[in-house]
Amino acid sequence: MKVCLIGLGKIGLPTALLIARQGLDVVGVDTNDEVVEKANQGLAENAEANVEQLLRDMLGKGKFVAKSAPDAADVFILNVPTPFKDDHVPDTSYVKSTVEAIIPLLKEGNLVIIESTCPVGTTEKAADLIFDKRPELRDRIFVAYCPERALPGNLLFEFGRNDRVVGGINTESTRKAVDFFSLLVRGQLHPTEARTAEMCKLTENAHRDLEIAFANELSMVCAKAGVNVWNLIDLANKHPRVNIVDPGCGVGGKYIPVDPYFIISEYPEQAKLMHSARDINDYKAHYCVDRILAAMEEFEVKHHRQPTVAMMGLSYKPNTDDLRHSPAKYIVTHVMQNMQNAHILIAEPNLRDHNVFKLTGYNSAYEQADIVVFLVAHNAFRSLQPTESKQILDFCGIFKDRKSSSVLLRESDRSDAENMRL
Repeated sequence: MKVCLIGLGKIGLPTALLIARQGLDVVGVDTNDEVVEKANQGLAENAEANVEQLLRDMLGKGKFVAKSAPDAADVFILNVPTPFKDDHVPDTSYVKSTVEAIIPLLKEGNLVIIESTCPVGTTEKAADLIFDKRPELRDRIFVAYCPERALPGNLLFEFGRNDRVVGGINTESTRKAVDFFSLLVRGQLHPTEARTAEMCKLTENAHRDLEIAFANELSMVCAKAGVNVWNLIDLANKHPRVNIVDPGCGVGGKYIPVDPYFIISEYPEQAKLMHSARDINDYKAHYCVDRILAAMEEFEVKHHRQPTVAMMGLSYKPNTDDLRHSPAKYIVTHVMQNMQNAHILIAEPNLRDHNVFKLTGYNSAYEQADIVVFLVAHNAFRSLQPTESKQILDFCGIFKDRKSSSVLLRESDRSDAENMRL
């Protein structure tokens, strides 16, 4: 069996390699010639742990090769981007152009699988596009939607172990896709139809967005009320049917801040709660900026000098170097723009360097700082000890299990200078 996987990004390349590891011949396709060239050299940009080693192994065994254009195959997998147009409207043009590129290569018995996050109905439209141009293939090829379920940072482990939802445009397509994934996935395969599978992918991340929005909103309420949100959540979660997640400085990554808009844009009157959750999670980053600027102004009024501020974390989630849609990156950028002459130290232990930000080791940044702002709950930061000599703004719960009056900055603690500014 030969597989042609199109889109060699953070998800696509590991997926192609894991399929190749199962003994199938895989052609990985990308329109970026540099990505193709590096992949064939055994190099992967922004690769997760062990991906490059697996890439070199599969190249050496002849089970994987990267190309700039698709090849004829038995199975075609589309793992291409679905970005936004204006006003958060999903752009499925990459899916459409990829389908058009493989149409001349399709033959009877082929299986076409879309893995990209898509609005509901995209798989049916892709099938219609194929059959409009190749009517002789109707009922002779199989088309299905099967979203990936793997956590960035742990793809190689989760790809084959997590359950998968498989939805075809008809019963035969679903069965064919289930047969294919049964070669690769140890987790349970859940057959359904394409529209449900598409909505399932969007629903999973919209639900997580809602949970985080509640926690983020609660953290802002608690700051106003003078309540330690971390202690509150711990106590509330003692209830057998309550499970509040930890708040943070917003929501980032490729999926959670994006996927709800695939529903919101199509069903704005029905998806009002999802829209509110998006607004809350986006606002939380703005809120953090305001709190940091207020603390800096208060320090300057009190000490007659600007503070040294340590901004701890840039990535969108703990223990990764992934900065996609990162609220921490947004916060650091806007604090620096508002306080251009301030002494701001930036620590991101998962990056060696950055083309925009000058990075400082986290221990050094912590020691030098008057104000420490924890934005990302990296494990490395948990070795640091709270101290009354520093003002600590802990937006991600690094010190949530430790006692320190400096950890909690209440809304009621605003200085006169900040109240005037507001």
